[in-house]
Amino acid sequence: MHTDLHNDARILDSWHANATPWTHAVRARQIESRRLVTDQAVIDAIRSRAPGTVIDIGCGEGWLARALSREGMRVLGLDAIPALIEQAKEGGGGEFRVASYEQIAQGAIPLRADLLVCNFSLIGKESVDGLLRAVPGLLTARGALIIQTLHPLMACGELPYRDGWREGSWQGVDGAFADPAPWYFRTLESWIALLVAHKLDLLEMREPLHPASARPASVIFTAVPQ
Repeated sequence: MHTDLHNDARILDSWHANATPWTHAVRARQIESRRLVTDQAVIDAIRSRAPGTVIDIGCGEGWLARALSREGMRVLGLDAIPALIEQAKEGGGGEFRVASYEQIAQGAIPLRADLLVCNFSLIGKESVDGLLRAVPGLLTARGALIIQTLHPLMACGELPYRDGWREGSWQGVDGAFADPAPWYFRTLESWIALLVAHKLDLLEMREPLHPASARPASVIFTAVPQ
């Protein structure tokens, strides 16, 4: 437990330190997998649910909120990093608030939306468990949760295919990045079990393919409360 909480804290420290170069990397479209596959993949998954209102949890500098607002959706973006929320507010396209996952889990957001989206934002352990427990209270009657994350088979590399903390890397992203955040690796089985543990039924799983390698660039889960 101590290691989990320590690493969750390290994740926040890393994002505090790297908010500015991250904003530049996203807005300059430097990350190939996002540019070619995953940005559009999450938009397509959201569009398939036709939500009127969306809460983007871990919204970063707000690119997804801007994209969804152009399609007529009302978006609330939440992030624990004030510098990223300031960038999101400057970019517009929605309402943005500073909120940690713990604050969200404790009921700090007294709103309900048709869809919650966590786009590559569930990288911790205890913080993610707490957040998912709060999901039903953030959704409208027909609401759904969409999670996009690294595909476990691709992200595993040469390490054993089992749950556990791993050190992060800024490989493949240009800029003055420092202190990459650790992240908690989950197998595909564990992701599904995590949803079930928090009384969420998996409706759909998508595996967007990279056009060059024809391998999954990510995995996208769509789930609803039981």
